[in-house]
Amino acid sequence: MSTVVLIGSQWGDEGKGKVTDFLAEKADVVVRYQGGTNAGHTLSVGDEVFKLHLIPSGILYPGKICVIGNGVVLDPAALASEMAGLKERNIDLANLRISDRAHLVMPYHKRLDELEETQRGEGKIGTTLRGIGPAYMDKVNRTGMRVADLLNEEELRQKLSGILEGKNILLSKVYGAEAFDVDSLVEEYREYAEILRPYVTDTSLLLADLISDNKKILFEGAQGTMLDLDHGTYPYVTSSSPAAGGACIGAGVGPTRINTVLGVAKAYTTRVGDGPFPAELHDEVGDRIREVGREYGTTTGRPRRIGWLDAVVLAHAARINGLSCLALTLLDVLTGLDTVKICTAYRYQGEIINHVPATLSALEDCEPIFEEFPGWQEDLAAIERFEDFPPAAKNYVQRISEISGVPVAIVSVGPKRSQTKVLQDLF
Repeated sequence: MSTVVLIGSQWGDEGKGKVTDFLAEKADVVVRYQGGTNAGHTLSVGDEVFKLHLIPSGILYPGKICVIGNGVVLDPAALASEMAGLKERNIDLANLRISDRAHLVMPYHKRLDELEETQRGEGKIGTTLRGIGPAYMDKVNRTGMRVADLLNEEELRQKLSGILEGKNILLSKVYGAEAFDVDSLVEEYREYAEILRPYVTDTSLLLADLISDNKKILFEGAQGTMLDLDHGTYPYVTSSSPAAGGACIGAGVGPTRINTVLGVAKAYTTRVGDGPFPAELHDEVGDRIREVGREYGTTTGRPRRIGWLDAVVLAHAARINGLSCLALTLLDVLTGLDTVKICTAYRYQGEIINHVPATLSALEDCEPIFEEFPGWQEDLAAIERFEDFPPAAKNYVQRISEISGVPVAIVSVGPKRSQTKVLQDLF
């Protein structure tokens, strides 16, 4: 049995899709276990670029089983569109599997997401407006729709009729927005049901059988640890648990079935949306990193906020997830800088702390304490072996490992699969 959970160690956008794609070559199965279309992975395969939102990155390898787990909130319209786009590019979807227990993102979820975010005004969370939060709210409130419901038109109509009674009152009476019609939704979703039906199964049962058969399984998380509903910078978080523990719930496997937890981290830090960000840069260095790293959201296109690597956040992620090792991405983006820095601690109310405070007000008052390192000028993307990297770059990687207490297993210096250096095998 060889099972690896791959998680984001920062605020998401760490390059998980590229690392997943790289590891999928040796894996037999790739599983997406939480989130929805609020996440996006950009992958470069040869001269082609793929942008995936719901389908696991392993789909680009023929023969890999790709699972959308029960912890995902699934937008049938978005998934159908993503599937059609891949088929047009001759990507085989025969091994795609969708959990019958995954909850659905419905049109009223997206409408409510927009209306609620607008109502928050200056206190907005920075949601992607894809309906993810409202869908998870309905799941917890036990008023959600699941993939199994989608496949039974009579049950779909019956449940929608009851749900829309409350949703339409909220939309029309509170927000003054247009209500939804049951017949129109059933008609639209009948088409999605037939598109998805061949791929739907009990994925927890499927994974149990695959683990028993000693298949190599990669669990792919979306977002990052600092966006975790419990352990992130609440309320500027996502609506699920991107942390390693979320893989067990979101895929329907027991924790004793997990062998390795791989944390993906950028060689610097980025964040999309609002919320405190102690190591953030507000100067030309930050602007340079954003442009060189093409730091714009895959899903929203929003420019990402940029900061130096925050080792306090990284240590927080190491503890929460029980990280076995790290995959360090985008190290090449720092090439050309005379000096690079790591935030090793915070100064809060005159004291030095090495943990992430629970409250936003405390985190906003934290001043970063930096350790400085000499930069490097060599083009890392053109160097084949990590051993041949310039000493300054290797020292930077080593220091990240020392501060976080986690060995670095992978170093990525470009979007291509060939630009990934393996220091420690995972499969």
